[in-house]
Amino acid sequence: MTDQLATGMDAKIRESFARQTLMSGAGADLTSVAWGRVTIAAELPENLRQQQGFAHGGFTFALGDTAAGYAAMSVLPLEVEVMTVEMKINFLAPGAGRLVAEGRILKPGRRVVAVASDVWAEAPDGTRKLIAACQGTIIPVPV
Repeated sequence: MTDQLATGMDAKIRESFARQTLMSGAGADLTSVAWGRVTIAAELPENLRQQQGFAHGGFTFALGDTAAGYAAMSVLPLEVEVMTVEMKINFLAPGAGRLVAEGRILKPGRRVVAVASDVWAEAPDGTRKLIAACQGTIIPVPV
């Protein structure tokens, strides 16, 4: 295995991410792309909070799922996109501030890719708290 992305994969992932209206509407940024790893960050928008002011679970899940999916895409051929087959999430703490989702592959494969992601809440002073852990399966989809 290599730590290098296939030629064009970084650009493909960034272009795909730019088309995600949920992510762009939430102000999320694709902060890093590497072979088998992707990081996405977003300041918690007012319109994606639950009734107590913390990150809504659906938004937390969307960040974790998206980071894990792009981590899977980073190890697959350029001619495929990805879709989530299943994803599990454990909510560990309420989230506020800047949310950072770090996706990674657990096991690459041609038919399925096992993935995981952690979602962190980052305070203004840079301290981080793990708020959710995801694990799932991604499949390649020909484009």
